[in-house]
Amino acid sequence: MPTTTGRHVSLRNDSSTLTLSDDELRDGLVTLRDCLRWAASEFHLAGLFHGHGTDSPWDEAVALTLGALHLPWNVDPAVLDARLLPMERSRIVALVRERVTTRRPLPYLLGEAFFAGFPFDVDERVLIPRSPIAELVEHGFAAWFPEEPPARVLDLCTGSGCIGIAAALHLPTCEVDLGDISEEALAVARQNISRHDLGERVRAVHSDLFAGLPGRYDLIVSNPPYVDARDLATMPAEFRHEPALALGAGADGLDIVRRILREARDHLTERGVLIVEVGNSDRHLEAAFPEVPFLWLEFERGGQGVFALTADELDAHAASFA
Repeated sequence: MPTTTGRHVSLRNDSSTLTLSDDELRDGLVTLRDCLRWAASEFHLAGLFHGHGTDSPWDEAVALTLGALHLPWNVDPAVLDARLLPMERSRIVALVRERVTTRRPLPYLLGEAFFAGFPFDVDERVLIPRSPIAELVEHGFAAWFPEEPPARVLDLCTGSGCIGIAAALHLPTCEVDLGDISEEALAVARQNISRHDLGERVRAVHSDLFAGLPGRYDLIVSNPPYVDARDLATMPAEFRHEPALALGAGADGLDIVRRILREARDHLTERGVLIVEVGNSDRHLEAAFPEVPFLWLEFERGGQGVFALTADELDAHAASFA
């Protein structure tokens, strides 16, 4: 689900070099440093929204150019002064032009996003991975499972499968189900299962929330649709490229979350834990259930609106969720 922490600055674009042809731009750029500086200038001038893995025009330029050249993030800085082939410069020019003119988020242009340290295939069938839950995955959910990792994990409303697959990679003994109502999203999730060679421990299941998911889980993690109607109507253009089904969830953003709270206990073990991201709709959730002791999690790299409830807490407040 979206976070809206990036900058969105509207600037005049009457000095944009994108008025030049692709060939003119390609011929004027020589080194990787040239391409980085040029891309950053155009992104700043265009007033792009940065909220899909980068948070500034410069970071976006770095991600685009390195991604276009299939270079890692930690590449030796000496490569900045390397001369690029004409076809490499042409690819960078084409990507920058499309990013500015269509407002398509960069991970869709590159076909790839990183989550919890791992790469994932992404396209317009799924949300772009960016959940702060990545930090919990990287720590193996140790706050709730300090001695023994969860045996069975459910990634509910899975989209690309990034949370569940990353959990399986960080917890090599767990079995993971990826549940989603969208067959298109599950097709992407299956690509990512194959990409990480996890077919023996991870499966993608078509399910309307819990309807197609038998059995119980030690951990249920969900990043469901949670954007309220007001936020949905005012989102930057970049978010319009993401599937609406995975974003909006009614007037207060809680249509799906209410169902999860009502049904999750029947699918948790006795020691089970439910972790759900609700983003900016956290205020609506607290107003709707003021008597429930939601544990709101804090993240070193930023992010908000993720709560945890144990099976015992879900039992204790079952009447509130009914």
